Amino acid sequence: MTGATAQQWRERSRSAELKSDGQAARQAMLDGLNEHPSDASLWNSAGSLFMRLTDREAAEEHFAKAAGLQPDNMEFAVNRAIALSALSRHAEAVTQLKRFSDKGRTSVLYCSTRGTAERGIRSLTQAALWYDRALELEPARAKALHGRARVAIERGEDTALQRFDKALSVNQGDADLWLGKAQALDVAGDHSGARQIAEALVNQAPQWTEGLRFLAQLRLGQGEEDFTSHYGDAMKRVPQDPNIPAEWCSVLGGLDYNTAAADVAEQAQISFPEVAHFRLLEAVNAGAAGDNDRAEGIFARLEQNDSERWLHEARHRIRRAELDHASTLLDQVTALDPWSISAWALRGIVWRLTKDKRSAWLDGQDELVRLMPLQDADTILPKVIPLLHRLHDKSPLPLGQSLRGGSQTRGILFDRTEPELDELRRAVLKTVEEYRRQLPPSHPKHPLLRLRDQAWRLEGSWSVRLSGGGDFHTAHIHPQGIVSSALYLELPAGVTETADQSGWLEVGRPAADLGLDLGPLQTLEPKPGHMALFPSTLYHGTRPFSAGRRMTVAFDVSTKQGN
Repeated sequence: MTGATAQQWRERSRSAELKSDGQAARQAMLDGLNEHPSDASLWNSAGSLFMRLTDREAAEEHFAKAAGLQPDNMEFAVNRAIALSALSRHAEAVTQLKRFSDKGRTSVLYCSTRGTAERGIRSLTQAALWYDRALELEPARAKALHGRARVAIERGEDTALQRFDKALSVNQGDADLWLGKAQALDVAGDHSGARQIAEALVNQAPQWTEGLRFLAQLRLGQGEEDFTSHYGDAMKRVPQDPNIPAEWCSVLGGLDYNTAAADVAEQAQISFPEVAHFRLLEAVNAGAAGDNDRAEGIFARLEQNDSERWLHEARHRIRRAELDHASTLLDQVTALDPWSISAWALRGIVWRLTKDKRSAWLDGQDELVRLMPLQDADTILPKVIPLLHRLHDKSPLPLGQSLRGGSQTRGILFDRTEPELDELRRAVLKTVEEYRRQLPPSHPKHPLLRLRDQAWRLEGSWSVRLSGGGDFHTAHIHPQGIVSSALYLELPAGVTETADQSGWLEVGRPAADLGLDLGPLQTLEPKPGHMALFPSTLYHGTRPFSAGRRMTVAFDVSTKQGN
């Protein structure tokens, strides 16, 4: 077909696609581009084909070529943005779309696509504005209705439930919309309605891990001891899906049911002998449960050889006091990921155990761990505290977090729309900036100080409410940030007077599963209106307290350029 026009190549590709011959469709399009390399429209058609074939990387490349050939063509830019968002490259999508902000306001596709990209970078106010504009242009636009409903629940809007109902009236078959409605019902206090939908979703789509996880959350919140048994039922119905036992392990292990998680992983190896990851999951959870012999037997014959295995095996070697071996494994991890927070946290523990002088450089420098007064606390907190209590009254014990008892607010706290929280966010940012300025000098080899002079931003935010009688935080780290925090809002009466420092924050005590007789580097006496800030490479946890209530706001810090 040499010498054919671009349109003839396009038709040939489409004909093959209609016959379900994706390979022939792809080849025809590539042959056409080889003959017509300057035809922007044909590059755009190729991108659309690859999107239909679910080859998103190829789609983005071809849309990019089309947009490069015709940079003023909004259609090509929007198509590329759709592909970029499908690849979770939302910031690039926003950059593509911003050039057409004025012209795009009259295009429902542009507005909906812009909303999705803005939501992807957590710019929820902008996402809401663009979704709303799309719905002004086309009130029944399914994707815009869906995205706007998701933004509503993420920002804590009172209209979330109605928005999910509206989106469902247009698209009854979307499981994620039904999950969103269940989540909105749960937030509104209709737990039975939420559970009815969650059970229906799990019954209809037993392989859908998001539905399985939400049902586990509801069952945990209702006090069921065996809150994950539906995973076993799902495995019986979809025995060929390894994602179900993998997610089951994650939920169990996240709440310290490590022996049960190891047993699930062991059984999964029978059904999925080709999935090596289950052997690692068994080793990880067996070690966390204290069964080092079981873990050792698995690591000794484990074929998986990557940074995930090295990091987990380093924990195992620390438990067995094989510190040289642990150091070697951590060096292997940081050779691939030089700034892995998890690896640096374990390295810090190894250095303490071996009395390596670098321990003081990593964790012991002045001003790394601080308790600082929140700016404007006296005017902000009296308005914030009642609001947070109302949120906690509708918030559950979360899955997969360090919390043992108590409640944690849903979603990202500073994404919400309440003006009181925006005031708090701005005060927190001012205090974090003061902490940054007072750090020791920048150092290119230090996981935090290398970023001392960059611009910082908040990454995630939440509130925790604990009650006396055993609620506490296990020692943990936040590997997605560079600085971690605890802002104290309410404390039990007399917490500062206890000889055993109950309710105090421990910084530097290793996670309990490591089995080490190593105390914290510092204990911080909590004070209302004060904020603890410390490197994310330091394990931290809260000592249990016997009476009263403790409420905090926490967040992580990252850099604006990425860590």
